[in-house]
Amino acid sequence: MTSVPSFVRAHSRALAWCAAFLFVLVWHALAIWASGYFLQVKPWASAYARDLIAHLLLGAVLFAIARSLTRFMIAATVVFGVLTFGNAMKLSTLGAPVMPDDFAAARNMFLLLDGWSLVAAVLLVAVPTLLLVWSIDWQRRWTWATLALIGAAIGLVVSFPADLVRLMDQHFGHSVWNQPANYQSRGLPIHLLQETTRALARRVPPPTAPEVEQARRVVAGERADEFVKVTQNTADASLAPPTRNLHMIVLESFWDPMALTASRLSADPLDPEFRRLWAQAGHSHLLAPVFGGYTANTEFEVLCGFPVTAHNVFFETGLKRDVPCLPGHLREAGYHSLASHPNAASFWNRVNVYRRIGFETYWADNDFVLDDMNRTFLSDASFYRQVMERLGETPGSPRPLFNYMLTYFGHLPYPLNERRPAVITAAEGHEVVAAYANTLYYKSRELMAFLRELRAADPDALIVLFGDHLPALTPNFGGYTESGLLAKQRGEFTDPMFRTLVETPLILIDGRRGPVAIGDIPAYQLPARLLERLGDQQPGILGLAAQERAFGRIRPLPGMHFVIADDADAAQVCRGAATDAAECADALRWIQAVETLRTDLFSGEQHTLLELHLPNRRFRAALTQSSASASLNLP
Repeated sequence: MTSVPSFVRAHSRALAWCAAFLFVLVWHALAIWASGYFLQVKPWASAYARDLIAHLLLGAVLFAIARSLTRFMIAATVVFGVLTFGNAMKLSTLGAPVMPDDFAAARNMFLLLDGWSLVAAVLLVAVPTLLLVWSIDWQRRWTWATLALIGAAIGLVVSFPADLVRLMDQHFGHSVWNQPANYQSRGLPIHLLQETTRALARRVPPPTAPEVEQARRVVAGERADEFVKVTQNTADASLAPPTRNLHMIVLESFWDPMALTASRLSADPLDPEFRRLWAQAGHSHLLAPVFGGYTANTEFEVLCGFPVTAHNVFFETGLKRDVPCLPGHLREAGYHSLASHPNAASFWNRVNVYRRIGFETYWADNDFVLDDMNRTFLSDASFYRQVMERLGETPGSPRPLFNYMLTYFGHLPYPLNERRPAVITAAEGHEVVAAYANTLYYKSRELMAFLRELRAADPDALIVLFGDHLPALTPNFGGYTESGLLAKQRGEFTDPMFRTLVETPLILIDGRRGPVAIGDIPAYQLPARLLERLGDQQPGILGLAAQERAFGRIRPLPGMHFVIADDADAAQVCRGAATDAAECADALRWIQAVETLRTDLFSGEQHTLLELHLPNRRFRAALTQSSASASLNLP
């Protein structure tokens, strides 16, 4: 056999490299055009060159270890395509680009899907992975040398993340509050590297006892010494515990769509009885930490009394210790704390989190008869009925009840079954708004029917209900932009828009007293308000972040926050700019102190408990005993 001259091999290899680079160049141009045309998502023109260079570098690495040009082209097309269009779909739907925490939380998406959608999701992960493995030439020494260099580069990133992220921020820029603009100014590969490095750099040691003490004084303000004195004096006292039941109903994507004036809805979807009840409650609002998704972050705030301040799912990444949140606090007072949600039990790490924060019982999808399904979502009517039936079957007990109910019906894409025909229409091009309005038509009526039954059966109970977040409608805040409620890009939001972004209906029913107007409150302040209404006097952590502050109510959001003064209705948005109001610096200092206490409590040494929650030993003992008991019904 005649050997091929070395210069011919070198020439052929050079042509192959040219073809590989040309392929990446063409693919990049087509991908930018497609994501911009179909999803209105693409990097800014000023970032096109750096995004192309980043793709070429990635392509060079993939081709260097590829077995052939053909295999490289197939694998690169799929891998680049999944990342690029997955990012575009998330950004257009939820208004935020792909972040490192999304990869850690991706398994939850599989629990949300079924049928062909589940198959498609599995393929989106499996196919790129298998093709990438298939494309690599595992028998070539150069491949292993390249992989070793990649491993060394990853090691440097992990070892020196703070230095790297500082250099990248200086070169590529960084906005702490406008992640979409971060992606648009960098391109996806640089954005993912920069934010992954930032996530690694955030891994700092837990706060020390002096740091926690200093933070506590900032959060509690002038009442710091008084607060500690009161809790220390009352911790061992014989305090009369609350005895009324507490029912908390978290309503999936529940909001008032009549604000969408451009959609021209043919009728008001909300039940008139709900309208009257909400008016009696002063049209109060919950200020949620999220838009369009991430229900678990709203859950964390209303159950644990601390704000979520970063763009991640706190249930997944931040809650690693047993903490006396509202379920555990009430459990110490003699309550049976029960959570129910007809979704997969482990979604958003709820099995572990619910146990850690003190729930004694957790009913998930396998505990319900799925008899009235709207595609994959159990109807609220069936959910409410089954919870009431199961509570009625529970043997009589003198223990009061904390009944936490998280609905599932009302989730995107707002499907209905044959029992729930569409009754509301919308303007042409607003079909998603119409679907949401029809979902809300049934959701609000099923809620009011349940409330009538619940109030008749438990007239003295404290009942609170609220939406977990606004609904995601069409890409790039579509559905809202046509009515002037939101802008297409987060960076274009006015101050009132940020408040609109997080406001959901909130109703508090104080037993026989009826609805109570409590105003517009951040979600993390709700637990303290509820304990106050119950007459609870036990010391605990839930009032820390709810302390009154001279500058008003603070709603932290990822990279920013806004403040609502007690004597004003307008929101003062703080973006970390030189033009921010004077109150912003005080609010930011308070947020940073709250973050220190939150880290200490939920993943640190829990110095805060030693100061503010002296009975925590009883709480931990109760959790240890309950974990060993087979009667808790925790999946």
